[in-house]
Order: sequence, then C-alpha cells, then structure tokens
Amino acid sequence: MGAVTPPTDRTPKQDRSRATRRRLLEAAVACLAEHGWAGSTVSVVAERAGVSRGAAQHHFPTREDLFTAAVEYVAEERSAALRALPVQGRTAVVAALVDLYTGPLFRAALQLWVVASNEEQLRPRVTELEARVGRETHRIAVELLVADESRPGVRETVQGFLDMARGLGLANVLTDDTARRRRVVEQWAVLLDEALG
Repeated sequence: MGAVTPPTDRTPKQDRSRATRRRLLEAAVACLAEHGWAGSTVSVVAERAGVSRGAAQHHFPTREDLFTAAVEYVAEERSAALRALPVQGRTAVVAALVDLYTGPLFRAALQLWVVASNEEQLRPRVTELEARVGRETHRIAVELLVADESRPGVRETVQGFLDMARGLGLANVLTDDTARRRRVVEQWAVLLDEALG
C-alpha cells in the first residue's frame, strides 16, 4: 500500500480563514458602533462573529489590532463602493459622500478616536489610519465631484465640504438628523456647483 498523499490545495482552508477574518472585522465595527469601546471586547466580537475567542486572537492578537483593522477594512470597502459610483450629478455625489459620515463606520471610527485621545498606545495607529482614510476620501471626492484642484481654492472647497460632512455625522450620532441633513446636502451641492464650475 502506498502512502497517503496530503492534498496540495489549501484554498478551502484559506477561504475559511479569510471568511472568519471578514466576520470578525464586520462584527467588530458593528459592536463598536452599537456598544462603544467599553462594551466591545474581543469576546463580545467573537461571539457575534460566531467564532471562538481563540480564533479571534489568532487573527488579531490584541484588541487594538482588531478594532483598528476593522475600521480600516470597512473604510476600504466604502472607498471601493464610492469609486464604483457613476458620476451622476453633484447632489447624488454629495449625498453619497455625506453617507460615509453618517453610518456605522463613522460611529465606530468616532469611538476609536475618543479612546485614542486618552490611550498612548492606540493614538499613533488611529492617527495614521485616519490620515490615510482622509487622504483617500479627499482623492475620491475630487474625482467624483470632477474638481480641478489646480484652480485656486478648489482643494480647500472640497476639504471644507468633507469637514462639513463629518460635522453632519457628529450631529447624527445622538439623534436622527436625516431631514435637516437632506436640506444641507442639497444646498452644498448648489454651492459646490458654483465653486467648482
């Protein structure tokens, strides 16, 4: 009898590993957005993701690793979705960009910002992550708004819009601000049309 040859294809195991990682990242963002930092432990996230705590720690050795990776993952997913948007008029683009700051990603990121402001070991990671996400969001906004940043003031106008969108996200944290936000989005689309040409 010959020796049993182990399978050479490890794709199913890698696929399971990727799926577990994705479930953990999505569960971490949901927990952070719903329960804040204090209520979002690795155990809580693992339970929500349907995996053991050991599996969670295999993928993310520390709590900080898990939550910074989770915010980064969802930011990349949102960036991909934004890049896929067809240019369809400024009002729709402005609304889509504002949505970045009013959903669970922003709530989760906000929780990380608050904790990072008091946690020395987390602050540099969150600062670097937010700088990278901010640059990517600005770049995508410029593309979607068809903004010519070689013109004086255009870069600042786009950044001012993104800062306003972040402010709308903050306003939405405590209460549903949908009705007021819709009017502000429409007005900003008009202002951007005037400023960007």
